[in-house]
Amino acid sequence: MTTANAAPASSFAPLRHVSFAVLWVATVLGNVGSFMRDVASSWLVTDLSASPTAVALIQTAATLPVFLLAIPAGVLSDILDRRRFLIFVQLVLAGVSASLMVLSHTGALTVEWLIALTFIGGIGGALMAPTWQAIVPELVPRADLKGAVALNSLGINIARAIGPALGGLLLASFGAGITYGADVASYVLVIGALLWWKRPAPADTGLSEDFLGAFRAGLRYARASTDLHRVMLRSAVFFLFASAVWALLPLVARQLLGGTAGYYGVLLGAVGAGAIAGALLLPRLRQRMGPDGLVLLASLLAAVVMLGLVLVRHQGLAVAFMLLLGLGWIVALTTLNGVAQSILPNWVRGRGLAVYLTVFNGAMAAGSLGWGLVAQLLGVPATLLVGAVGLVIVALLFHRVRLPSGEADLQPSNHWPEPLLAEPVAHDRGPVMIQVEYRIRKADRPAFLAALRRLSIERRRDGAYAWGITEHSADPERVMEWFLVESWAEHLRQHQRVSQADADLQAEAVRYHVGPGRPEVHHFLAL
Repeated sequence: MTTANAAPASSFAPLRHVSFAVLWVATVLGNVGSFMRDVASSWLVTDLSASPTAVALIQTAATLPVFLLAIPAGVLSDILDRRRFLIFVQLVLAGVSASLMVLSHTGALTVEWLIALTFIGGIGGALMAPTWQAIVPELVPRADLKGAVALNSLGINIARAIGPALGGLLLASFGAGITYGADVASYVLVIGALLWWKRPAPADTGLSEDFLGAFRAGLRYARASTDLHRVMLRSAVFFLFASAVWALLPLVARQLLGGTAGYYGVLLGAVGAGAIAGALLLPRLRQRMGPDGLVLLASLLAAVVMLGLVLVRHQGLAVAFMLLLGLGWIVALTTLNGVAQSILPNWVRGRGLAVYLTVFNGAMAAGSLGWGLVAQLLGVPATLLVGAVGLVIVALLFHRVRLPSGEADLQPSNHWPEPLLAEPVAHDRGPVMIQVEYRIRKADRPAFLAALRRLSIERRRDGAYAWGITEHSADPERVMEWFLVESWAEHLRQHQRVSQADADLQAEAVRYHVGPGRPEVHHFLAL
């Protein structure tokens, strides 16, 4: 656990690494442009349609692609050259903003065009998000990884503080075309930084994955990882209810508070400013509360904001509420993202983060659409009241589902010996059955089986699609653990994936073995 005293020394340490610093600055500027674009789109839709559903659909169009495409994007981030992939995505996003610039300048922009281009931009965001997070370990040493993750969150919220206010100012002063044009310019800066970055070529192990194999491996890991399940559940519950304030904020600014486009930008800028304050306070809060307490605090703060916007309809106080929302939002986002990062090994980081982002953005998309439909029926004030009460209830109920500590050593252990081969085996041959034979005393069997079942989670996470335990009919002390892997190459990758924490689990099971030497391992190939 990072202490409050240690935080100032480590929080900005990643900026000492030139590659990280350059890309971090470029990302902040790129996110400023993205927030400017989002302000223009969110405000323009209220000019084009007064329907709450249409307004909420902009939020849905931005987040739904991440729900649909984050996992394939995570696979691509793990098997492609991440630098080139990011450059391609930035070009796509620049094309979206350029199209919005031309359509708004010519007066041809419609709700349909706005939603469609927002959806395409969401696709670009879906492809970029897991890849951008996955390159962080390539830019800084492991000791600075947590500081780099925190700095990325801080950078996003610096952009959130500047971008919306600047976007609202440009929109009110010069129109949507100039606002979208500024976003195009920001992508040019990011592309330049990516071209400057000379990414080291990854070592060729001869075990590169194809898309479908990597996709299946990522899903197997996500299905078997109970730690990831808990993070995803807590994320889904929080963002499903907290999305109400984001989906309806343009209508709150315009209808409940009588604000202009510039005022809407100020509200979003206040969220960013509150998030910066939250990022600075987070180390001290983390020391006092832990991740579970932080998520509960964030939920209560978001609920207070929703209630305050309805009960106190004052433009100045609404800005104060947005500061509070930003603080709560960064606490939840950084806490959940940090826990997700800490429980994922490097080999599946892109795919694991993609699954997490799928749940996060799926909850945001479903929540935005759902709250928009509820607002169509009940009105904006009543919908915010329902969202606030619901958020408090689920936050208290799910507080008992504890988040993982994230303290396990996930570095590869490389302790499995190379399999014995009579002759070379083709990488695509399979499936492969691995058998591990133990000799276990009858008195030790319950404890051994408990340890082995904990180990089975690791086997499934790292590549096994089936697992079981058998005993010899004539000699019950001979116990056989077996698991199936889809190919010989996948089993060799499994050798590279086993972590130090997994090695500890295996040692816990092996200590009950009383036979001569270590348990015997056999490999059988399908004919």
